[in-house]
Amino acid sequence: MTLPALLIVDDDPLIRDSLRLILADEFDIHLAEDRAQAIRLLRDMSSPPQLALVDLGLPPTPHRPEEGFRLITELLAHAPNIKVITLSGQNEESNARHARTLGAIEFVAKPCGPETLRALLRDALRIQQSEQSGLTDSQSLFGIIGNSQPIQAMRSQIELYAQTPYPVLIEGESGSGKELVAAALQRLSGKPDTSYVVLNCAAISPNLLESTLFGHAKGSFTGATSAQPGFFERAENGTLFLDEIGEMPPELQAKLLRVLENGEYQRVGEAITRKSNARIVAATNRDLKLAVRSGTFRNDLYHRLSIFTIQVPPLRTLGEDKMLLLEHFSSFYAMQAQRPPFKLDPSAQQAWKLYSFPGNTRELRNIVIRLTTKYPGIEVNLHQLEAEFDPQPEGAGSTPSDQSAEARQVLLQGGFDLDDLLMGYTSRYIDAAMELAHGNVSEAAKLLGIARTTLYSRMEAVQKHKAQKSQ
Repeated sequence: MTLPALLIVDDDPLIRDSLRLILADEFDIHLAEDRAQAIRLLRDMSSPPQLALVDLGLPPTPHRPEEGFRLITELLAHAPNIKVITLSGQNEESNARHARTLGAIEFVAKPCGPETLRALLRDALRIQQSEQSGLTDSQSLFGIIGNSQPIQAMRSQIELYAQTPYPVLIEGESGSGKELVAAALQRLSGKPDTSYVVLNCAAISPNLLESTLFGHAKGSFTGATSAQPGFFERAENGTLFLDEIGEMPPELQAKLLRVLENGEYQRVGEAITRKSNARIVAATNRDLKLAVRSGTFRNDLYHRLSIFTIQVPPLRTLGEDKMLLLEHFSSFYAMQAQRPPFKLDPSAQQAWKLYSFPGNTRELRNIVIRLTTKYPGIEVNLHQLEAEFDPQPEGAGSTPSDQSAEARQVLLQGGFDLDDLLMGYTSRYIDAAMELAHGNVSEAAKLLGIARTTLYSRMEAVQKHKAQKSQ
C-alpha cells in the first residue's frame, strides 16, 4: 500500500531526522531545510504531498516567522489541497492565528509528543480524504455556495461562458475558490464525457513545464526513456485548466499563445506539428495587467486568455453567505467526524458576520474544522471564536486618550520625524496588504481602502523616502 506523502520543513537536522524516524512507518517522508528546498522538492514530485509539517522559523530569518508564513502561502499555491500543520518554536498566539489565516490547518508548539503529532496528521489526512470523496457530491451543480449578489452574478457569468469554446481567465484572491469556478465551467459545458485536466503552473519546475504541457519524444532529454503525451493531448476535446498561469515562464508563454491562436504545438524533441482542440481555462491570484506592464507576462497572451474574465469575489464582500458557508461546512465536517455540530451563540454569530476572513473560504473552512474538533455539540461563545481569528493590527484596541498620551511622550523626547513615522506605517501596511493579496495590487488597494493608482503613488513615495534616507 502506498503511504501518504508528508513534507517536513525544518532547519534543524536533528528535528528533521527525529521526525522521519518517528513517522516513517506511516508516511512517505520528504525533508527540506528551508523554503527554497521545499519548493524544489514539491516541483520535482510526480504529485504533491498530502501533508506538510512546516517550521515557521526558517533561514535566512530563523528567529522570525515571516519565511514560514511565506512558505505556507506558496505550498497552498502549488497544491491547494495540501494540509499544512505548523510545528514551531515560534509559539506566540498571534503567529499561530496568522498561520491558520494563511491556510494552515493547525499550529503546534514545540516540543510536541509523537502520539499527539501522529493524531494530528491522521486527522488532517482523514479530513482531506473526506473532502475529496464527499464535498463535491454534497454541493450543487455549480459547486459554489451563496446567495449574495456577487455570487449570483458570478453564477450567471459561468452559465453564459460555459458552452463557448473561448478561453476564460478566472481572477481572485488565494483561497477564494477559483478552482470551483473552473470545474463548474466544465460541468456546464454540455460535454460531460470530455476530459477535464488540471495543471498548476507553479507546481512544476520551469524546465519540466514545457514537456508536461506539450509532451516529449523519446531521448529528447536525459531521463526521457520513452515518448510521453502532454496535458494538451490528455485534455483532447475537453478542458485544460491552467492554475497559477501568472507563474508560467516567459519562454513558454509564446508557445501557449501559438496554441491559443491556431491550436498548433509540438512535443519537445519532435518536429511533427500536432493540433489541440482543448478549451483553455486559466486562473491567477496575481494582477496580470501589472505583470504585463512590468514585462513578465506577454500582453498578447493576456488578451487571448481574457476573452472572458470571471472575478471571484473575496469572502469579506459576501455578507450573509458567510453564515451559509458556516452551516454547510459545519454540517459536512460534523457528519464526517461523526460528532454533533457546534453552534455559535448570538455574540459569536455577530463576530462571524463582521470578521473579514483574509484567508477567504479556505480560512473559514479550517476554522470550522477546528471548532468541530474542539466543541462538538457545544455553543461556541465570542471568546472561543475570536481565538481562531487573525489578530487585529497592533494598537487597534487602544483608546484615543492612550494614543494622545503616547504621542505627547514621543514628541517631548525630541528628534521626532513625522515623515519617518508616516512612511514607516505606510510601508508596513503596504507590505502586509501585498502579502495578504499575494502580489495582486488591485486586491491590496482594496484591503487598504484606497484606489490602485493611489497605492502605486504611495509605493513610489516610500521608495523615494528610503532612497533619500540612505544618502
